[in-house]
Amino acid sequence: MAEQVRQDRPAGSADRVVLGLGVAGVLAVVAWGILGGGSLSAFGKSGLAWVIDTFGWFFVVAADAFLVLSVVLAASRFGRIRLGADDDEPEFSTLAWVSMMFSTGMGIGLVFYAVAEPIQHYAAPPPAAGVEPQTGAAAATAMQYTLFHWTLHPWGIYAVAALALAYSTFRKGRGSRISAAFVPLLGDRAYGPVGQAIDLLAVFATVFGSATSLGLGALQVAAGLDSATGVPDSTGIELVVIAALTAAFVISAFTGLHKGIKWLSTSNVVLAVGLMVFVFVAGPTIYTLEVLPASVGDYLSHLVVMSTRTGAFTDPAWLGSWTIFYWAWWISWAPFVGIFIARISRGRTVREFVTGVLLVPSGASVVWFSIIGGTRCGCSAAAPGTWSPTSGRAPRTPSSGCCTRCPWRRSPRRWRRCSWRSSSSRAPTRPPWCSAR
Repeated sequence: MAEQVRQDRPAGSADRVVLGLGVAGVLAVVAWGILGGGSLSAFGKSGLAWVIDTFGWFFVVAADAFLVLSVVLAASRFGRIRLGADDDEPEFSTLAWVSMMFSTGMGIGLVFYAVAEPIQHYAAPPPAAGVEPQTGAAAATAMQYTLFHWTLHPWGIYAVAALALAYSTFRKGRGSRISAAFVPLLGDRAYGPVGQAIDLLAVFATVFGSATSLGLGALQVAAGLDSATGVPDSTGIELVVIAALTAAFVISAFTGLHKGIKWLSTSNVVLAVGLMVFVFVAGPTIYTLEVLPASVGDYLSHLVVMSTRTGAFTDPAWLGSWTIFYWAWWISWAPFVGIFIARISRGRTVREFVTGVLLVPSGASVVWFSIIGGTRCGCSAAAPGTWSPTSGRAPRTPSSGCCTRCPWRRSPRRWRRCSWRSSSSRAPTRPPWCSAR
């Protein structure tokens, strides 16, 4: 049987064909970007448009299938299977496991998109929502779609990819290559050219998916330095930020799971919780408590409709710039995140694994987005439709049309009014909690 096929390569060794073709392909794209950036940009835009127009429906169906499959596996009799030997115990504590999983899956985007996405949807609601911009209904829709893009669906994608790899690696002993998970479908061909093609595709998806996140992260850090310290945002600063982030990644990787990566992940979660608690306490606490259940209710009540919406009856350009972009982004990250989550999940049952991967990060994201996004500073000065993840333009962040000081500064008896500034010709709409009480 295919499961009994011996691999010619020793466990943990590199496939020279995949390694060589992967390095050559990545270097070729880098050289193309340096020597002919304009043509690469044009090719990327036309390719993106073609993929969205042709396969947009497929991304929608695939994301739904991943989520449904993960729930079915956890609820079925297969949920009792242990990822490893029957007597294996989890290698990491639950806190360390969740911290590493959460930091790997979504760390770099949470702080930025927790504010940027609700603000943009508030200023320019999704066409299918049919609500007026900068209204209460637009705010509800903004939180609804933000939770849709960042909770169950992306973690359902990660859960299925990681579960397949963990089962193949720890239960069947086939190795940790992506192709090893396809042995039941491909048989011996998973160890030949077909398997190498799968691994090569995973390499390209991981490299360019990571490059997207690294690039967005560098832009965020550089813009933050400009706003907070006055250091001019420039290409040089962005390159320095990329070098620093890369160095931090390499150092943490060399120190191993039990030291650098575990420590960094736990520190990230502690810092994020500290920031969240500060915003919750210093901000409009009562309003935030109202946002949380209302956003969850709106999200769950519209989940089926949002999950099955394609460009057939709504604006396909909006879907391509938001929902389909996100689904493609999460899928491109699935090989990398899946391998890592599988590596740290040995000894857990399938039910425990899926519950932890699907519900714990999603629940944490709900609380995070409700607090950070729900207390946004009313930066509605941005003109509708000015930005999306694929627009290629810098978004208007809270530093470009917001309160010049904390809008929730307390006095003994009332909330003080805000001082406003805006780089736009339009005056920003004042959020209701900024008025004196």
